[in-house]
Amino acid sequence: MKRTRRVLFALIVGLTIQVAHSQNYYIYVTAESEDEVALVKFDGKKAETIKRIPVGVWPAENEGPHGITVSPDKKHWYLSMAHGNPYGTLYKFETGTDKVVGSTQLGLFPASMQISETTGLLYCVNFNLHGDMVPSTVSVVDVDEMVELDQITTGAMPHGSRLTSDGLKHYSVAMMSGELFEIDALQLKVSKKFNLDEAGMEKMEKMEGMEKMEEMDHSKMDHSKMDHSKMDGMKGMKHSKFKPTWVSPHPTKDLVYVAGNGSAQVYEVDTKNWKVTRKFETDKGPYNIDITPDGKKMVVSYKTAAKTGIWDLETGKELARLDNSQKVTHGVAISEDNRYAFVSVEGIGDDPGMMDVIDLEELKLVDTALLGKQAGGIAFWKQEKE
Repeated sequence: MKRTRRVLFALIVGLTIQVAHSQNYYIYVTAESEDEVALVKFDGKKAETIKRIPVGVWPAENEGPHGITVSPDKKHWYLSMAHGNPYGTLYKFETGTDKVVGSTQLGLFPASMQISETTGLLYCVNFNLHGDMVPSTVSVVDVDEMVELDQITTGAMPHGSRLTSDGLKHYSVAMMSGELFEIDALQLKVSKKFNLDEAGMEKMEKMEGMEKMEEMDHSKMDHSKMDHSKMDGMKGMKHSKFKPTWVSPHPTKDLVYVAGNGSAQVYEVDTKNWKVTRKFETDKGPYNIDITPDGKKMVVSYKTAAKTGIWDLETGKELARLDNSQKVTHGVAISEDNRYAFVSVEGIGDDPGMMDVIDLEELKLVDTALLGKQAGGIAFWKQEKE
């Protein structure tokens, strides 16, 4: 009898602990080819889309919901709609009801963004995907009034808009000009910039096909038949070999991590001394990065390889390289308890989008939620006990 009581007591205690630690996680994910945003719930075992939110105002045109972020107080979420006439738009939604409560026009193809806890302002890069490859801007928005206050010029095709934990510095990269930019979030101006291609010159090789060009006999070419009129817009154009697509600041150190989509590397950049301190050799096409809130792990989406890498930032070693549910891995968001990484996967053609859930302790894929086509931007909303 006593043994039976002890067993029952142990079971009750175990169940009590399990219930006490049971968490629900909520994540917003965009579906760029569906003009919708999904609200996904993960209960620790199963991930499912619990709500599909239609976005956009032009029924006959795909407007491309791209970037998404949740306010620090969790009361609102913001969405950049890339396509417009001619500019894109930022929308403000209320969490819970998911109703539109404001909007404002931004620049050409607004993309990733974040809100500073210190200034309360939103900083959104204008990626300028369909325009000329010239320096573009970062829009600064007063989200209370939904008014664009300024546009700060950076580089060609800016992306990966992220702020330091104190909200005082904003970082972004320019994909085509191969630069890293630091913006003073209070002064609203570029305070530093860093040439990422030059930082990696010691490992760079000649561009594909360059060797063959050098072997050609240019003396036999008839240059008079070339159409030079189409080359005017290419003067001074740079195509970065490193091709940075994302930057994530460390939560407690003066370091940022930059994804080199073109070089299969992630750079760790010391923002005090403004130099590369470590290089992480990755799989093909590193695209987005997120750092666990405790600063111990880095999660990188390998877009071309359709995989996700998990790195130990103390040792610099890759702990796991996991296959995603399908091809074209996109964005990463990490839960506030450091436990799970949520990864959006675009799919190809008519494939549905996916959101993979990765357990960062057990280093394995736990479950997948179905989304609309071309799942892209992803933002963690909240976690709560049942």
